[in-house]
Amino acid sequence: MSHVISVNLAHPRPNPTKSDVTTTGIDKRPVDRPVAVRAPGPRDSGLGSGLVGDGVYDRRHHGGDDQAVYAYARENLDMWAREFGRELGNGSFGENLTTSGLDLEAALIGERWRVGEAGPLLEVSVPRIPCATFAHWLDERRWVRRFTERALPGTYLRVIEPGEVHSGAPITIVSRPSHDVTIGICFRALTLEPDLLPRLLDIAELPDDIRDMAHKRITKTPSPSTPQPE
Repeated sequence: MSHVISVNLAHPRPNPTKSDVTTTGIDKRPVDRPVAVRAPGPRDSGLGSGLVGDGVYDRRHHGGDDQAVYAYARENLDMWAREFGRELGNGSFGENLTTSGLDLEAALIGERWRVGEAGPLLEVSVPRIPCATFAHWLDERRWVRRFTERALPGTYLRVIEPGEVHSGAPITIVSRPSHDVTIGICFRALTLEPDLLPRLLDIAELPDDIRDMAHKRITKTPSPSTPQPE
């Protein structure tokens, strides 16, 4: 059964990777109580995280309604732990929800989950793109490149209906859109496989800024038939 293994909240710590944002919430640790989940509002002026008690400090790149909740699979944490040769606890990747039994990269953009019997209704929105703060936190060689090449980014989620989440809560997929664009496809399109970008243009459930980015990248990418300068 697909379920939440742990709910993880930020322990603020200094962020040495950015001069303009001196604190990071990437250090997420499990809590042993139910946590209220609600839509945080706009990225720059809202509450940051969708979880009450969590913290988002770089409001230019993180948080807001389209990145309200971040989920990562325990199965993938275990895979990375074997590769690193060290233990990775729940929350190690800065995820709010550590999940089990669900292939997050196969989740469709716009797919909706009910978390718990009467918990929040969440919607799959965008993949996580690795950054310098993430690389510094894990302290693994060539981390951004390795994470990108493996294409196991986990997923951000919107909050459609508020509620409480807790460890052990079942995750039920309650609806799936008619398109076939998954979190994995979206991540690969935005990183190493730009040939996939056209598939993002008609996905209404993607944030406007992601579709705009895809469109701009497509228009800047010469087609194979376009003569190239010598």
